[in-house]
Amino acid sequence: MQRVLVTGAGGFIGSHLVERVLASGAAVRAFLRYTAERGLGNLRHLDPGALKGVETVWGNLEDPYAVARAVRGCDAVLHLGALVGIPYSYDAPQQYVMTNVLGTLNVLEACRAGGVERLVCVSSSEVYGSAAYTPIDEQHPLQGQSPYAASKIAAEKLAQSYALSFEVPVLIVRPFNAFGPRQSARAVIPTIIAQVLTASEVRLGSLWPVRDFTFVADTVEGLLVAARSDARPGEAFNLGSGTGVSIEEVVRRVMRLAGRELPVVGEAARVRPERSEVKELVCDSAKARTALGWRPAHSLDDGLRAAIDWIREHPQAFHPSEYAV
Repeated sequence: MQRVLVTGAGGFIGSHLVERVLASGAAVRAFLRYTAERGLGNLRHLDPGALKGVETVWGNLEDPYAVARAVRGCDAVLHLGALVGIPYSYDAPQQYVMTNVLGTLNVLEACRAGGVERLVCVSSSEVYGSAAYTPIDEQHPLQGQSPYAASKIAAEKLAQSYALSFEVPVLIVRPFNAFGPRQSARAVIPTIIAQVLTASEVRLGSLWPVRDFTFVADTVEGLLVAARSDARPGEAFNLGSGTGVSIEEVVRRVMRLAGRELPVVGEAARVRPERSEVKELVCDSAKARTALGWRPAHSLDDGLRAAIDWIREHPQAFHPSEYAV
């Protein structure tokens, strides 16, 4: 890869990906959602010297002209740009379709026209819904249990159709619950950590769901090896640790690592609609191990330590009394 476009570059995973692509020696173009502040998002946390090597482009995924301009001249595109907050998808489902589905269509069209050598579309383990069996492999049925999940399923199907219909060299990657430094309080692990470090009790939603938490550096490495692989266009790959942990167990681990024991109150914050809650997500990443040579290198506790250190260093970014949408 010589020149790589990263959409959603200012996001949690996107900023880590930009950092890693720069370290590999490739040129990076970062596509950022335009606001009046022309903010860099999490890219502001990159080393200033490294950030000088990033070409920043502001626009909107729903604008096909802006997307086409961003793709032009790139030989690889890593498409992470999306609305990702599940709770907000219940309030604004149309916006999720516009950004996640139409935005992906615009990226596919731009890559088709631009002759891009590899496109990686980043999906989500949420496309599986509550597991019919675990661990979940890529043959598991897809089920849209939230508007967010439905939008990611639709984006996946568009990508597969472009691979089959137009030979667009696209791969789909389904990360399982990435976490680590720079993640916002929209996600459960930063919310837990911020409350454990500063509050008198931990207030959360449902404590019983089981998730496969994967450290962000491992997720990013999986995206890179997918971009470099010669896998058949249209293929999907899971990225996860293979270990399921309940939200309650994550709380216990964080308290042990942080050295603070607090009372835990479940069902005290946001809770999904009953039939929309995904009960268990545990990854089978055998396909990625075999076809891509990828496997996670960090344990859950390793990742939690890194996330705890980050939040200790950036307390102003977190409001421990809130479980942010």
